[in-house]
Amino acid sequence: MTSTVNPDAARIRAGIEGVASEVDLVVIGLGVTGAGVALDAASRGLSVLALDAFDIAFGTSRWSSKLVHGGLRYLANGQIGVARESAVERGILMERTAPHLTRAMPMLLPLMSSVSHGQATLAGVGFVAGDLLRRGAHTSADTLPGPRRISRTEVLAMAPGLRSAGLRGGLLSWDGQLEDDARLVIGIARTAAAHGADVRTRARVTSATGTSVEVRDERTGATTTVRAKRVINATGVWAGDLVDVKLKPSRGTHLVLRAATLPGVRTSLTVPIPGTSNRFALVLPQPDGTIYVGLTDEEIEGAIPDVPVPSESEIGFLLDVVAAAFDRPLRRSDVVGAYAGLRPLLDSDGSTADLSRKHAVLTSPTGVITVVGGKLTTYRQMAEEAVDATGLAPGLCRTRDLPLLGAAARPELALLEEHPRLVRRFGTEADLVLENAREVSGLSDEDLLAPIAPHLPATLAELIFGVTHEGAVDVADLLERRTRIALVPADVEPARPAAERALALVRSTPAQN
Repeated sequence: MTSTVNPDAARIRAGIEGVASEVDLVVIGLGVTGAGVALDAASRGLSVLALDAFDIAFGTSRWSSKLVHGGLRYLANGQIGVARESAVERGILMERTAPHLTRAMPMLLPLMSSVSHGQATLAGVGFVAGDLLRRGAHTSADTLPGPRRISRTEVLAMAPGLRSAGLRGGLLSWDGQLEDDARLVIGIARTAAAHGADVRTRARVTSATGTSVEVRDERTGATTTVRAKRVINATGVWAGDLVDVKLKPSRGTHLVLRAATLPGVRTSLTVPIPGTSNRFALVLPQPDGTIYVGLTDEEIEGAIPDVPVPSESEIGFLLDVVAAAFDRPLRRSDVVGAYAGLRPLLDSDGSTADLSRKHAVLTSPTGVITVVGGKLTTYRQMAEEAVDATGLAPGLCRTRDLPLLGAAARPELALLEEHPRLVRRFGTEADLVLENAREVSGLSDEDLLAPIAPHLPATLAELIFGVTHEGAVDVADLLERRTRIALVPADVEPARPAAERALALVRSTPAQN
């Protein structure tokens, strides 16, 4: 079999109406790994049905630091294989498969009085080792420049407001940053659909064996049985709900601040956590006018929640660590949002902070293949190994060089200047997003591209596209995952009218019904 790319078919649908009764492969879970499995399998010519009980990127994949991480932390912990894999996969994302959704991110370690000369030397050695990983992964220095020492004056120019007393310069390195982690997952899922995968949300797998699944439509209650040659469980921290696998999840919490809280900061910051030698808090400016602060590592016990909730102790801890680096005090009222994700770590002895981020592909007694562990940056490698484990693939993996929909070389993307926000979020599909919105709404470009609220840069055009092509069925889908507006709860109500308008416009269009 061979798969034919059909961009017109690159649509995500809700429910189970019309699903095939028999396919080569069923994929359970549409986080980054499940979407990656669907793309890998479909691009090799397999018939694929990919299912999620909720929505695209509903779980862990949307709660990340939005980094394409080169693995420096894992190198520091002696996890050389994981670090190398991270560096290789970072290069693939940034240079081949998703240049439109990634960018180089400067990361500054300020050498404050709390950072000893020994710690600074150790960090510098680590950055050099990280650059060697970059070179070994054949990632261009044009994509990610090498590290260097910078002066106190340069540090304060890049991050005004840092505590200047005792500041003696900084170490500048580079890593990858995503436009949005949920957008990456949606892009992977739509590319899988373009290669023939049937991608469905609101479709809950209630039971699974290695050759069949029982599926319930979460909107209508209808049920069906789908037979398959193989079944892959890519549900992350929820994998144990379907098969017997022992995980030790940990919670990572981030804060959301307005950019005005730390005015002028134009680089990510690495702030040492007191009492540790190689753990840091991150200050991560975002393109939408917010700043993320993270990241904790708290072991969790008991039932796995659908949506994890940060604890007040984690919020206070992150505020205290970051506040120590700035002259301006940070208060609880500066936190306009907070979110938490759960890492699907394989259980072993030791604290969750020290557990390996290595992934595993396991097969249950009934034949269900489960892929667990790993991290967002390495999703493609995890997906490749999971599809290889099925024994079904008629050819070699193609995803190492397979661009996602909207991808193009950076010089080509740089020439697309007309709709910068759409280009940042959709790459070469920016014109498709706008054209689709025109057809659905009949509105002018001015109306479709205007910010939906004075302080919210999202546009009606992208909300409409979220419904027509990306499977959004309600306001929450649009504001929580197709955009990330809901990360600031106070922004939800100002954005709601535009989201409701997008849904109404699509539902009133005969071609969409």
